[in-house]
Amino acid sequence: MYVVTMLNEKGGVGKTTLSTHIAAGLAVKGYRVVLVDSDPQGHACSVFGLNPEPGLYNLLVRNASFRDVLRGIPSEIYAPRSMPAKGTLAIIPSNVETRNIAAMISNVFAVKQRMDELANFVDVVIFDTSPTPSLLHGAIYVATDGMLYPTELSALSFQSLVESFSHREAFAKSRIGLGLRDIQTLGIIPTKTRLKTIEHSENLKMLEERYGDLVWEPVALSVTWEEASMQNRTVLNYAPDSSAAQSVWWLVARFERAIAQTVA
Repeated sequence: MYVVTMLNEKGGVGKTTLSTHIAAGLAVKGYRVVLVDSDPQGHACSVFGLNPEPGLYNLLVRNASFRDVLRGIPSEIYAPRSMPAKGTLAIIPSNVETRNIAAMISNVFAVKQRMDELANFVDVVIFDTSPTPSLLHGAIYVATDGMLYPTELSALSFQSLVESFSHREAFAKSRIGLGLRDIQTLGIIPTKTRLKTIEHSENLKMLEERYGDLVWEPVALSVTWEEASMQNRTVLNYAPDSSAAQSVWWLVARFERAIAQTVA
């Protein structure tokens, strides 16, 4: 089992969109995937038409069973109609009670210990995080094998990206102190890009000069993402032949390669 956290300490950069779509694409390809919504706004739930609920809070604070908190996602709303899902996708939902988790748990291993229970039943766990740093983030880092960083091609998003890296490095040292291996940086994903503009093309060059091969292929701005979300569908299901859907398949393939390199 491999645990991935999607992080950028700035809202609106596409964390939830990427989390939900990479999770869906992996499930279509045959992986057993659990998506953990750790944002109190519960946006990952909303993508699939589910109501926010205290699933993560119940799991970590009330010691609920996974049977009681996991919500299976029907493949009919995330897989292309011509490509039935070979794997499974489930979500651990979140709501406003998620804000209280950090104050209610004192065990830094709390998230890792619960996720370890899934090891024989799940291939990939993806955490969709809130933009606001918290002690819950720290507990998630302890459970994390690899990080993905979505970023817009703007100065403010770059600043948040640098801050996210610094916090990750601080917690990575804590992981090593706890006897765990370092957190791998899987990649940086430029989102909502408009590469025909000077700002975005220059900022992409800057990003690539600083981080090199860690920068993944940019995900273009498209109204298709929002249209699919409004229908509580992924773009794979809503518009399987769109450029947005092609981007998802590329992201999934890159994700698989990144995971293979880290576990080799």
